[in-house]
Amino acid sequence: MSKRVAAAVSHHDREVAELRADRELAVEYLKAAMESLDDPDNRAAGLLALRTVAEAYGGLGAVAAEAGISRESLYRTLSPKGNPTLKTLLAVLKAVGMKLSVEPGQRAAA
Repeated sequence: MSKRVAAAVSHHDREVAELRADRELAVEYLKAAMESLDDPDNRAAGLLALRTVAEAYGGLGAVAAEAGISRESLYRTLSPKGNPTLKTLLAVLKAVGMKLSVEPGQRAAA
């Protein structure tokens, strides 16, 4: 009797495939991740999420070309220690078919 062995798929590959297949999921995933960019202790999560979305929507090479930056620069920018400029962030979001938006937050007491 032979057993069928399912091909192993990494969590990351599965995540990329799910984001590619469901645009609304990708938007919500990125919205949640972008909130972490405010927190220096959790900024890496937001950058890595944007990198995952970039992989899902064209791959890092294609997104870098569309954004007008080098692939190497995009890898560095979207690494755990990356620090993208607003220009780069906007260009990457545009390259994956998204845009930055603003929502009201809690105001600090005066």
